[in-house]
Amino acid sequence: METPRSFANGPIPARAGVGLRFAHHREVIETRPQVAWFEVHSENYMGGGPTPAILEQVRRHYQMSMHGVGLSLGSADRLSEPHLARIRALVERFEPGLVSEHLSWSVVDGVYLADLLPLPMTEEALDVVCRNVDHAQQALRRRLLIENPSSYLRYRHSTIPEWEFLTAVADRTGCAILCDVNNIYVSASNHGWCASDYLAALPAHLIGEIHLAGHSVREVEGGRTIRVDDHGSRVSPPVWSLYAEAVDRFGRVPTLIEWDTDIPALHVLLAQARSADEILDRRPDDRPRAIAA
Repeated sequence: METPRSFANGPIPARAGVGLRFAHHREVIETRPQVAWFEVHSENYMGGGPTPAILEQVRRHYQMSMHGVGLSLGSADRLSEPHLARIRALVERFEPGLVSEHLSWSVVDGVYLADLLPLPMTEEALDVVCRNVDHAQQALRRRLLIENPSSYLRYRHSTIPEWEFLTAVADRTGCAILCDVNNIYVSASNHGWCASDYLAALPAHLIGEIHLAGHSVREVEGGRTIRVDDHGSRVSPPVWSLYAEAVDRFGRVPTLIEWDTDIPALHVLLAQARSADEILDRRPDDRPRAIAA
């Protein structure tokens, strides 16, 4: 595959950033908080109105990454060309340092299901995802980062462990990996995996970004509990511990604090980012690195 060309205006620093949400637009513009970078959901800025102009104001002062939630890389129906064109327009306009998407599907027969649904981990699904990632990278002329999912069920006919599936996508397409540490912890807890073993199975040189978020614990039938990746609270202590393992393994990697429900005051997010920076700073001898977009 031809190497996708980068439009990035410099790399995302190997520091902690936060997700930029509508509730904090004005405060960010007016106060310019001390944070290394912001990440935005691409789909939030595809329409008209004031939001793209607001994003331009933020972009003048901060590095930025774009994280998609609607490309549906696992869809057998192939990618939506209009949606892909809208992402390309955003990338060309804002020149994000990183562009990422999820290892999931959300579209079938032209119907958008408004959720990030899990894939069967099979050779057939692997072929579909690789075809779609290749197509997206060529269309965007960018190297994508693909995020590991949180999951609550497993398909009986899956034949490939999730970490091997994700690595195979990266090997076959040249994409990089967005390692969501909270998702690993949630999925490992729900399925009985060892979260540390999952981390150890990922190729360190392909990790271009890390996500951290909060999750909730819910009771289901039979008195069992599951963990739900709802992005509605502070990062939990065991996820911080797993993140420290990730930094030990992968080195200093751009790290994002995600918070999408029950959004708190901005200073809460910034405090979480400082906690991540403290863990990153335990590796002072590592030269900060970034995956080329």
